[in-house]
Amino acid sequence: MNSFTRRQFLGRSTAGVGAAALASLLNPSRTSAAGSFGTLPHFAPKAKRIIWLTQSGAPSQFELFDPKPGLGARFDQDLPESVRGGQRLTGMTAAQKRFPIAPSVYQFARHGRCGMELSELLPFTAKHADDLCLIRSMHTEAINHDPAMTLVQTGHQLSGRPSFGSWIAYGLGSENENLPAFTVLVSRPSGGTNAQPLAERMWGSGFLKTKYQGVRFSSGKDPVLYLSNPEGITTERRRAMLDDLGALNRLKLADYQDPETQARIDQFEMAFRLQTSVPDLADLSKEPAHIFDRYGPESRKPGTYAANCLLARRLAERGVRFIQLYHRGWDQHAKLPEGIKSQCYDTDQPTAALLSDLKERGLFEDTLVVWGGEFGRTVYSQGVLTQENYGRDHHPRCFSLWVAGAGIKRGHVVGATDDFSYNITQDPVHIHDLNATLLHQLGINHEAFTYRSQGRDYRLTDVHGHVVKAMLA
Repeated sequence: MNSFTRRQFLGRSTAGVGAAALASLLNPSRTSAAGSFGTLPHFAPKAKRIIWLTQSGAPSQFELFDPKPGLGARFDQDLPESVRGGQRLTGMTAAQKRFPIAPSVYQFARHGRCGMELSELLPFTAKHADDLCLIRSMHTEAINHDPAMTLVQTGHQLSGRPSFGSWIAYGLGSENENLPAFTVLVSRPSGGTNAQPLAERMWGSGFLKTKYQGVRFSSGKDPVLYLSNPEGITTERRRAMLDDLGALNRLKLADYQDPETQARIDQFEMAFRLQTSVPDLADLSKEPAHIFDRYGPESRKPGTYAANCLLARRLAERGVRFIQLYHRGWDQHAKLPEGIKSQCYDTDQPTAALLSDLKERGLFEDTLVVWGGEFGRTVYSQGVLTQENYGRDHHPRCFSLWVAGAGIKRGHVVGATDDFSYNITQDPVHIHDLNATLLHQLGINHEAFTYRSQGRDYRLTDVHGHVVKAMLA
């Protein structure tokens, strides 16, 4: 008589549930046993993919997107208490004896047929003013970097939830079986910066299967770590090893019906396919000289924002669903005029080049491009204020962000703030609203797109969010 362990009994007794869950993993476009989102997309999508240009550290809206010319006459005056309204401050400025108003040292001008006002720090982006939907009324609850960035990425301030890219990989899958649906690029600033750390959980899959987490591409010898064969191991030998390992795992899968076993098989197979597809993808040397000129002088340097913008275009061309590109160093509590100028040197020209490239290659119409950080900056100066120098603290009550591409209204501004860019006066847009709108453009009803974990249905927008109709063309 064959031995029959308790573990085997429990595994086989739940075979029906396991098989259903396995089917949902193998074909996430169908109704899932773990979720209740039905067939995706829910309706005809405008977008196939997202490129999220994540500006970690919180760019100042005063210097870039939200002009407040009236502040010039208020230099070094105290911020009126009626404007602040007792709102929460960070520990970095809560003890300041004064909150002196710091007008921006940079000028704004109108651009494009739409007349969008943009900073002199963004001359290349300004050429695309008629392509942008600029939101000046973004807001968030988080006042510190880690919870604020976690909220932007996952819809919740506490870690442990799936990132936006993981939700998309789970719901829509990949258009290219040789590349992951969700990729991550982390850029290196060219100047000295106070760069906030980025935890890998920012692109983690949370309670979703690990196959949906973001795959980070690095600028080193191996674009994806641990992907290359060790010395002395041939591709044929690696293939034979995976075949044998896969056979063992399939035996285990048949015995226990554990979906994680299938996920492990899928990950091994994806890694093998990446060994062939990634080297060619990451080799920018084949790009013509005029493309490097378009992206700017930093584009030939691996790991820079410019090089990563070029790589993002190549990933989009190959069908990657969600491309998360991080640029750190926007946390300017001191020497802001100098620091933000350096950051714009890194990002302005490559961002504009990416938009131009997408348009020339017919990708702009079905690609969503998002540019922005996790919150805004204060109108008052942190530290010593002079005519040429100042810093700004964190400000979650209002900040600016832009979206362009697939079905998004072009040359349009959503929302407005008061004379101090301290409070929203028109059309507030929360992070949940932004995420709901992006999902809508992908053909997904954010309220119906759920995943059941530990007895509760979860969604990217939690129990909040609405589609911002003013953003849609």
